[in-house]
Amino acid sequence: MNKSLFAVSFTIAVTGAVVISGNVTADNHASMISLARSAAPSMISDDATVMYRGTVLAEGSNGWVCLPETLPDDGAPMCNDSTWMAMMQAVGSKAPFSADKIGVSYMLQGDAGTSNADPYHAHPMEADDFIQEGPHLMMILPSVTLTDITNDPFAGGSYVMWRDTPYAHIMIPVGERPDSNK
Repeated sequence: MNKSLFAVSFTIAVTGAVVISGNVTADNHASMISLARSAAPSMISDDATVMYRGTVLAEGSNGWVCLPETLPDDGAPMCNDSTWMAMMQAVGSKAPFSADKIGVSYMLQGDAGTSNADPYHAHPMEADDFIQEGPHLMMILPSVTLTDITNDPFAGGSYVMWRDTPYAHIMIPVGERPDSNK
């Protein structure tokens, strides 16, 4: 868990919907949407809701939420499924959390870094276990079976390949697919 998750979830959990300040221009609005959507492959982010500090900038239709920043002005965008968003809210309010299904978060632009052990570290950049990661995805893995994940590779996000064989596994796209798949 990283400080980025804490900051966003804290903003959402404590303040609810935050009104975007008057200094956010139409150009800035468009650039924030573009930055947020750069966190995940377009098959996910193109139809995701985009939020900025609790305010919806673009309505989505696929259940994903993309954020242009994980801490104020850090430029570390992320796209989260509903499980990951629930976990972020729990972290922000220091509430208990137990996933009932797999949760996935993409950060293909990397993150700003944090303590690897303490999401509430007072000075995470000074932590002995400070880590800054490049492009990555994150998964929350509860005790579930693979039947809880779609096997449709075009549904958007992770999917199970070879479900009914001993070789079943979770596919986690981390880049664009070749045009032949569209």
